[in-house]
Amino acid sequence: MIELIQLVLYGVVLGSIITLGAIGVSLVFGILRFAHFAHGDMMTLGAYFAFVGYVTIGLPFWLAFPVAAAAAAGVAVLIDQTIYKRLRRSDPVILLISAFGMALILRSLVQIIWGPSNLVYASGIQLPIRIGDLRIKEDHFYIVGGALVLVIGLHLFLTRTTMGKAMRAMADNVDLARISGVNTEKVVIWTWVIAGVMAAAAGIFLAMDTRLHPVMGWRILLSVFAAAIVGGIGRPYGAIAGGMVIGISEEVSTLFINPSYKAAVSFAILVAVLIYKPTGIVGARR
Repeated sequence: MIELIQLVLYGVVLGSIITLGAIGVSLVFGILRFAHFAHGDMMTLGAYFAFVGYVTIGLPFWLAFPVAAAAAAGVAVLIDQTIYKRLRRSDPVILLISAFGMALILRSLVQIIWGPSNLVYASGIQLPIRIGDLRIKEDHFYIVGGALVLVIGLHLFLTRTTMGKAMRAMADNVDLARISGVNTEKVVIWTWVIAGVMAAAAGIFLAMDTRLHPVMGWRILLSVFAAAIVGGIGRPYGAIAGGMVIGISEEVSTLFINPSYKAAVSFAILVAVLIYKPTGIVGARR
């Protein structure tokens, strides 16, 4: 029983990371109808930006985090304005191919600049905190707490601000939002800003929990997309539920299968949802 509870706790940590990535994917898809397959590599880039701020420059982590998130958001907007914007009216497969190409470019840039080896934010062994028979690393509190703060902040932004309401209107009906006076281009920019921040946060938390590696974001991309689809693609609130379902399921599955096959659990859940409830947990009936 203790082992199961321990794995559930690890699942909540992993679910928090996946949730942040899935929120970005859902926002981009909900507003731009665009499956951004370079999102995993945006997570990687955000993690390396934090490495530069924290390790290379020597900023305190509480400052390196928002600086890295802002830098990742800037890169996301730059990519959209220089590449994706020109292709928005093209066939969807063109955007899909461009996203794969951008993923390869970002991954290659990370390898060229920082090398292919593993890196860490802090060397040494972090002794876990013991609560009875349970063991929790200090970083896990920061990951779950940070994800909770970001999710609450996003909720307040979407429900309490004019831009947040405009984003929700555009997600529901682009043409109606446009004729209602919504500045759709400004909404698109804000969408990429939020997606970039969420991707950077997910990448930084993933690096805190594991290590930095050029393919770290690519490896977790299946879980991120599975969470977005399980929750209801295009539904940021569904991404939260989907992220927790995927994260906890992957960790608990190690009781029964080799941990190397955790990604297969995400794939199995994804297939099951696509067959039995394609709209996801909170997806609207079409």
